[in-house]
Amino acid sequence: MVDIELKRDRICIRYKNKKWDWMIEPRYWRNSILWTTALMLFPLFSYFFYPTLINTLITANIYTCIAIPLAVMTVGTGRINFGPNFYLGVGAYTAALLSIHLGMHPALTLPCALLMTAFAAIVFSPLVVMARGLYYVLLSLLLPLVLLELSMIYSNIFKGDVGLFGIEQLFRFESSSINFLAAAYFSSVIMLILLTIANKVLKSRYGLIMSTINDDEDVARSIGVNIDKVKIITFVGSATAIGVTGWFIAHYFGTFAGITYLPLTFMLKVLLVFLIGGRAQVFGCVAGGYFVSFLEMILIRTTGEISAVLFPVILLILLFTLPRGEGLFGLYRKRRYREYMAQVHVRR
Repeated sequence: MVDIELKRDRICIRYKNKKWDWMIEPRYWRNSILWTTALMLFPLFSYFFYPTLINTLITANIYTCIAIPLAVMTVGTGRINFGPNFYLGVGAYTAALLSIHLGMHPALTLPCALLMTAFAAIVFSPLVVMARGLYYVLLSLLLPLVLLELSMIYSNIFKGDVGLFGIEQLFRFESSSINFLAAAYFSSVIMLILLTIANKVLKSRYGLIMSTINDDEDVARSIGVNIDKVKIITFVGSATAIGVTGWFIAHYFGTFAGITYLPLTFMLKVLLVFLIGGRAQVFGCVAGGYFVSFLEMILIRTTGEISAVLFPVILLILLFTLPRGEGLFGLYRKRRYREYMAQVHVRR
C-alpha cells in the first residue's frame, strides 16, 4: 500500500520499505530555478543583442565543466589535482583521432572517449593512494605536460603544435551564428547535467563518506570506511567526467591542438576558476567559470596587451580578499547560510 504524507516543506511517499521526498517549500528550489532560467536565457539574449558574447559564454561553460568534477575529486580524495587538463586531452584526442581516421559520428566517439579517459584514470588512480602532499602535486602537474611532449614527439599522429583538424563538428547549420547558439546551449546542458550529478553525489550517503575522508582520514578509517576504494572511485569518476569536455571541444571546434589546452597557462585558469568560485563548492564553480572568462574578455577589449598583466593580478587579489576557501560562493553563503555539504563533526 502506498502511503502519501503531506508535511510543511515536503511530500513523503512510502511504499513498503522505500521512501521518496519532494521538497515543496520555495526556499529549496526557488534559487535553483531562477539561476537555471537565467543561464538558459542568456545565450538567446546574446544572440540577438551581443553576438560576440556567445564565444565567451561557451568558454565559461568549458571552464565550469572542468571545475565541477575537479571539486568532487577534491572532496573525495582530500587532494587538489593540478593536472585536470590531462584527462581533457585524452578525451579530445580519442574523439579527434576516431573521427578523422574512422569517420565516426560524434555520438559514437563519445563513449569511446569516456572509456579511454576512464582507462587513463584507472592507470593513474594509485597516485591518490600512494602520493601525498608535494609529491601528488608534482605528479599530477607533470601528466598534461608529458602528454603535450608526446604530442610533439609523435607529430605524425597528433600533428604537434599545428593540431588535428578535419574533425566532424557537432553542428553544421548553414548559419554560423546558429551553430554558435546551438553550441552555447549544448555546453550549458552538459554543465547543468554535471552540476546536478555532482550535487546529488555530494548530498548523498556517499557524499557523507567523501566529506569524512576530506575532514579527517584517520577518523574515516576508524569507523570502517574503505578510504582507498572511495578515493579511487571518486578519482576515476571525476576524471571521466572531464573527458566529456574534451570530447565537446574537439567536435565543437573541429580541431584540437594540445599546445592550447595542455600547457600550464590553461591549467592555471582552471585552477583559478576552481579557487575563486569556491574550493570544493560545485555551485561556486559556475560563478568562478563565468567570472574568469568574462573578466578576461573585458580586460582584452579595454586594455589590450596590458590585460596579460592585469588579469593574473586581479585574480590574485581576489584569492586573498574573498572568503577563505569559499570564494565567490562564500559571499552568497554569508547572507543565506546553510550547510551545503554533509559534514561529520568529531570531538577531539
